[in-house]
Amino acid sequence: MTELPDRVVGDARTSDFGWSLLTDLTDIGNRMAGSTGERHGAERVVEAFEAAGLRNAGLDEFEIPGWWRGDSSLSVSGAVERHHGNSHEVIALPGTPSGEVTAPLVDVGDGTDEEFAAAGEALDGAVAMASSRTPESHDRWIHRMEKYVAAAERGAVGFVFRNHIEGALPPTGEIGYHNRPGPIPAVGVSKEVGDRLSRLAETAADGDGGGGRGSGADRPTVSLDVDCRNEPTTSVNAVAEVGPDTEEAVYLTAHVDAHDVSDGANDNGAGSALVAEVGRLLATVEGDLDTRVRLVTFGSEEIGLWGAYHSAETTPKEDIACVVNLDGACSSRNLRVGTNGFDGMREPFEAVADAFDAPLTTGETISPHGDQWAFVQEGIPAVMASTTSDQSGRGWGHTHADTIDKLDSRDLREVATLVTAAVYRFATGDVGADHRSRESIRDAIDEGYVEELKTGGRWPYDG
Repeated sequence: MTELPDRVVGDARTSDFGWSLLTDLTDIGNRMAGSTGERHGAERVVEAFEAAGLRNAGLDEFEIPGWWRGDSSLSVSGAVERHHGNSHEVIALPGTPSGEVTAPLVDVGDGTDEEFAAAGEALDGAVAMASSRTPESHDRWIHRMEKYVAAAERGAVGFVFRNHIEGALPPTGEIGYHNRPGPIPAVGVSKEVGDRLSRLAETAADGDGGGGRGSGADRPTVSLDVDCRNEPTTSVNAVAEVGPDTEEAVYLTAHVDAHDVSDGANDNGAGSALVAEVGRLLATVEGDLDTRVRLVTFGSEEIGLWGAYHSAETTPKEDIACVVNLDGACSSRNLRVGTNGFDGMREPFEAVADAFDAPLTTGETISPHGDQWAFVQEGIPAVMASTTSDQSGRGWGHTHADTIDKLDSRDLREVATLVTAAVYRFATGDVGADHRSRESIRDAIDEGYVEELKTGGRWPYDG
């Protein structure tokens, strides 16, 4: 493995190629999976691939279970009566069915197993509400999918997902059932709306002797009205290649789709822009590369990693040396790499961080969140590269506020430099991480993630 030439580093540090692409992607607006905007975003990435001198640039189409948003509302009655119907207060969660329900509200806090257990029988026939927060004391992030499925399995007839980040920003996100739609209506509400609902539920509980969160006859009643469509459609991956025409390839990936309520700047327009920019930079040293680099921006990540699964399922495993997936990689210049237990994938990033005196954090946990999972589950070495910042959890992601003004072009250039240097190392020498068996991956997944994947039918293994 060799060092990235200085002239390429200089090019990366002064380029506006990636930022221009990111700007164009965010200006498209709605890039929801299966939408016209998603296809326009992928077409714009292909244009960037072609402008960068990459070969075989084009679109790869596949089928998905599409979802289209209608209007949603939430009304509360009881001691306080309010109606929330503005899209900046209430939004449906992708994969939810249409429907109307009216039932008592039960607040399950952060949606931990302990909080669901404490709610007990009160959840049967209720609307359950859970925060987007995961307690700092918890050993892993609790995905909204788990909270939704836990509510449905305990008899809830509706689900409210409340943001823990202030700013009148209702969060969206896939609710996780593989066979869509899910069983109960689900909406996201802002922290401010959620705090009011939580206060009303807590007041009712205190008023009847404190029989648990939201218990008792005086619990507030919530009415959910969700309008949406769940119908098959198509999505696309944008693809291109650089380097020698070897059978095996190093994959550099991101996802181009974004939730329809958002411009999808950091999640994940920045990732798509970085893939194109790294491809452009590698094209300037194409003669140095020993291994083909395949660049892919996936469609339909946000509703179930469909583009990544399409790519993994239509490519022989032995043709993929490794995967570097970029997602949420422009919130700062502080790179984080989740190695999914592939030690040989960590070392090139550590070497690059040392060479550039750049901060780097790494994690070893096998995570099912992100497009790399479609490859990891098959034993293919794959990492998730993102950036860390002072924002809590997802931050602006999956909300109206994921806009380009939150990002900095200097951060994009720095991350592009580091990722290019790392991929250059992978493509100019043997990848140090070996493929593993599906069984060894299955057996190494943390118990909590096993439980999460089995809820909603997303466990990819037998037994």
